[in-house]
Amino acid sequence: MPAASDFPVRAAPEGPEVEDHDTGAGAPEVGVSRASPPSGGPSPSAGRPRQARPQSGNGQAGDAQPQRGKARKRRKRRRGRKVFARDELATAAHLVAASAVNIVAAGPPAVSIAPSPMAAPPPQPRPEQPIQRPPMQELPVFAALDLGTNNCRLLVAVPQRHGQFRVIDAFSRIVRLGEGLTANGHLSQAAMDRAVEALKICGDKLRNRKIKKARLIATEACRTADNGVEFLQRVEREAGLKLEIIDRQTEARLAVSGCGSLVERDTQGVVLFDIGGGSSEIALIDLTGQRSPRLANHIVSWTSLPVGVVSLAERFGGRTVTREIFAAMVEDVAVRLRSFDGRDRLSHVLASPKFHLLGTSGTVTTLAGVHLDLERYDRRRVDGLWMDRDSVDRMVEKLVGWDFQQRCANPCIGADRADLVLAGCAILEAIRAVWPSERLRVADRGLREGILSELMADDGVWRNSGRGRQ
Repeated sequence: MPAASDFPVRAAPEGPEVEDHDTGAGAPEVGVSRASPPSGGPSPSAGRPRQARPQSGNGQAGDAQPQRGKARKRRKRRRGRKVFARDELATAAHLVAASAVNIVAAGPPAVSIAPSPMAAPPPQPRPEQPIQRPPMQELPVFAALDLGTNNCRLLVAVPQRHGQFRVIDAFSRIVRLGEGLTANGHLSQAAMDRAVEALKICGDKLRNRKIKKARLIATEACRTADNGVEFLQRVEREAGLKLEIIDRQTEARLAVSGCGSLVERDTQGVVLFDIGGGSSEIALIDLTGQRSPRLANHIVSWTSLPVGVVSLAERFGGRTVTREIFAAMVEDVAVRLRSFDGRDRLSHVLASPKFHLLGTSGTVTTLAGVHLDLERYDRRRVDGLWMDRDSVDRMVEKLVGWDFQQRCANPCIGADRADLVLAGCAILEAIRAVWPSERLRVADRGLREGILSELMADDGVWRNSGRGRQ
């Protein structure tokens, strides 16, 4: 596993990377008291005409003890003046403190306030004042990069509560690295150029942060291409990134690790599948026994089919897909699944309502977006969505009935996926035929999230604190 030293790292800039919008939001100006009179202004009683004291009902109470009443009045005025003087000094001191705060927090103020030599020293901060949260860089930063057959994706994150993390930077671009690979057996020059340009952006993002640990992986396209190793040497020279080619078993495990939080506590069995560009990973997960913190520990069988949306669409065609062509694609995948010896390892829970499918790929997220009739793809609404059997049937039928232009026009498909989405649906239908389920859960997450989860767990960031601190 490459460590952070496997790619050049520059020192991160000083100061927090993420602006804290909560600091000082809605707070009144420092040093201004709404209860104090304006500095240098007249006393509240100045200029008022002196009024005669009201008499009591018998006309005599107002004249009782006249000297004492006057003395009290004078003392009150003196006390008022003393209180006013104290308020004035306090106001001046607070204004001096406000000037100092502005200089530290936001640079020199527009009008600098010079402290008066007669002013009292600025008050010390009160212990009960809230302490600002530490800058984001104080948390350890982890990164995961996945170069697949179709996409180049990067996530940079910091740990939060146990098992969770906050993404602080991300990048995703469709590069189609595996374009033409099925027919030619090697990566084309144009495909490699697209991938290198995307990886240069990823390299800049990584070098501009203090990364504690990172894992940068390449999958099926680089596994099978006869020039895959040479391409990764070019990536190291030009983008400054050293990628590792992972095997299919590792890819399946990482996909499972990335989706652990979407498997509920009472679940008995799951078939998790990741439909990629050049391969499709399938993992059977048995949860009938005691559950451990890592979902990947419960994998009882797995397979990696050497077929994905790019390779299948190139063999059968992706733009014009008749129902006969679609049925032929489904059968091609079904033949491969029939040779999977471990496909029956979850037969004891298939009929249970606590068994379900879990899909992590562009195919299932696209189906979910069409199902929700989204005007624009929204990950927050898609990730974790449950779809029942009838809803999946309707969405597949709808997409098979659309022509290429209709698929392009849908905001959740677009021109980039319009020639690939039906190949993905064919792989999905073959999987559903082997493991029928009343429910499918959609995951807009996968290998990168799995890498981050494993890096953070191995580093011990969740061992002693629910906030992700060591």
